[in-house]
Amino acid sequence: MDINPKNQPVDRVDGRQKVTGSAKYFAEFALPRTAYCVIVGSTIARGTLDQLDTKRAAAAPGVLGVFTHLNMPAIPGWDAPVGGQADGPPPQPTAETYRILRGTKILFDGQPIAMVVADTFERATYAASLVKATYTRQTPKTDLNKHLAAAIAPSIPWMKDYSRGQAEAYKTAPVVLEADYVVPTEVHNPMEMHGILAQWTSPTSLLLYAKTQGVNATQRAMAQAFKLDPRNVKVHTEFMGGGFGMGLRTWPQETAVVAIARQLGRPVKLVMTRSQMFQLVGYRPHTRQTIRMGADATGKLVGLVHEATAETATYEDFTEGTVNMSKFLYACPSMQTRYRLVRLDRGVPIWMRGPGEATGAFALESAMDEMAHKLHLDPLEFRLRNYSETDPEHNRPYSSKNLREAYERGAAAIGWRNRPATPGSQREGEWLVGYGMSTGTFNAMRWQATVRVVLQADGSLLVQSAVTDIGPGTGTALTIIAHNVLGVPLDRIKVQYGDTSLPPAPTQGGSAIVSTVGSAVFDTCSAVKQTLVELATRPGAPLAGHQAEELALADGQLFVEAKLATQVAVAELLRQNQLASIDKTTESKGGPEQQKYSFYSYSVHFVRVRVNPRTGVVRVTKTVSVADSGRIISPKTAASQMIGGVAGGIGMALTEEAVLDHRFGRYVNNNLADYHVAVHADVPEIETITIDKPDYLLNPMGAKGMGEIALIGFAAAVANAVFNATGRRVRELPITLDKLLAVS
Repeated sequence: MDINPKNQPVDRVDGRQKVTGSAKYFAEFALPRTAYCVIVGSTIARGTLDQLDTKRAAAAPGVLGVFTHLNMPAIPGWDAPVGGQADGPPPQPTAETYRILRGTKILFDGQPIAMVVADTFERATYAASLVKATYTRQTPKTDLNKHLAAAIAPSIPWMKDYSRGQAEAYKTAPVVLEADYVVPTEVHNPMEMHGILAQWTSPTSLLLYAKTQGVNATQRAMAQAFKLDPRNVKVHTEFMGGGFGMGLRTWPQETAVVAIARQLGRPVKLVMTRSQMFQLVGYRPHTRQTIRMGADATGKLVGLVHEATAETATYEDFTEGTVNMSKFLYACPSMQTRYRLVRLDRGVPIWMRGPGEATGAFALESAMDEMAHKLHLDPLEFRLRNYSETDPEHNRPYSSKNLREAYERGAAAIGWRNRPATPGSQREGEWLVGYGMSTGTFNAMRWQATVRVVLQADGSLLVQSAVTDIGPGTGTALTIIAHNVLGVPLDRIKVQYGDTSLPPAPTQGGSAIVSTVGSAVFDTCSAVKQTLVELATRPGAPLAGHQAEELALADGQLFVEAKLATQVAVAELLRQNQLASIDKTTESKGGPEQQKYSFYSYSVHFVRVRVNPRTGVVRVTKTVSVADSGRIISPKTAASQMIGGVAGGIGMALTEEAVLDHRFGRYVNNNLADYHVAVHADVPEIETITIDKPDYLLNPMGAKGMGEIALIGFAAAVANAVFNATGRRVRELPITLDKLLAVS
């Protein structure tokens, strides 16, 4: 079935709620007798907590409790290994254990040493300022560059070294490139602060309003931590003010709040500060990469080696797919990848939009541009000469791949023919002008989900799923899918989501939700349609004698496509059969095709920049981002996804860097004044293009993920454009003016 065949833009179904303020986020929920929790963090990054004076805090007005390692309530499930990562690889504990408020050892700056609870937020904040601590400080290890020699291989099998073809064949090529690339620590910084509101509704029942990208994952984590029946843990997250990955696990401080709420016998709310979000809810890890690449005189790759070393915590190994895309994006007979970790005195990282692929793409796609320059080839032509028609990593066909068309359409839109072949040769007044491009890719996935659909007697439709919509417009996409299957007008469809009382769904991450939950909506609505057809075509019914394939649904009518006048209203059909509703629940998941094909989404980013040679200022003046992500369900929200990826990519390329003072292991720019995200003045004209060709091997709608590819590769496109403008190659992000001041 062709989903949204007219490709008409549809407004967000929750748009009015969000712009009028009626959408409620976790911190806006109010429960009777709610108490407020404020975290007191360590001021050292490594050492021992010697003394902790909480007397003045405990005696302050309104204080209900000051919780430390001396009186923290038990969390019974924490005897098991460290847990809480949502719907992904489990965390990998190390010999060093971190349990919040469980001892005196300090493992990272900002580690909670006390949690103060009072009857108002203001009183809790004041009391927290009265807590005093003394430490035995050890010199922290927080500098990745100084500890590369301590790098270790991850223990998990899917992160092992990869090799095909002759090892290091790049060395035999007539043209060789060897270069290092650096992506600094980056922090998610969504608008909404992180936290949780917890209430024990009985000794064995728990109600949570949480900032989570997966209510079912939080439900499982809390049930495990407190040894509860998961059915007795209710989690609600209908709206989320940005996640970008930080909501992909249940963090220790959230679990601690639940324990404190049980101890106090009243609801407890934690809303973290901006600076605490730098310390306690993950970040994109500082990563150093080396690319070794060889090509022959015709521009065909001979060999490629991609090595990455990333930071992690001393107490947990976090891994991501930094080297993954190098294995399959280009047709290269010899390929080796290697991923290593350095354990530092830091809080543990977490996936950030584009996960490791965004980090890896900066290195790979910058190197492709550098090699093209060495070969005196247009960077686009170089990529086309190494286009992979089948997946070289898994030796199987792609389910679909329209990357050639994406290259062609994007190049035309940006005016790629205007790109100067000689770097630094094109000017507009005092500004140097350059063009850059890059490719992005990410797994196109389909997981398992269950959806309930209820067609009411009045012709309205209810769709239910526990999935959390973190902002991309999931509710809108599910509405459109239901509309196209059942023909119910858009304004008669209601999608309920973000609550564990609804049918289970995976965590929103990895650009897999429309493919997964959308498929469940499609399948369940198809089951409803089948029932309607059976009712309408049985003997004596309005459409008796007609076959199912002759019938269609639109505007609340079931009709014969060849005879539009032969129809029956859905509401009338239910009335005739004395049905109050048709209620269907269906579980949906991928089939054996998942093992027969390689499923990927692709993006191509084209960028035009101006660089001032006197000041080093870089201005992105135009971008064109092309998405090959299957059938586009909701063109309007899809374009928003691409625009958001560009904005984030500009920040990644030009401004974002969390800076540590390694003497103390502390951030020096842990706020939005000093940590520079892209603002309106930084974001230029953005053109988005979608190939919009379905991939029915992945799911019945033919849709593939878009959220990650909107960012993956973009930073490299900017770096490549800066090189084309100036002749200066910047291999360490962000591209700040000090790195370009020598341009002449």
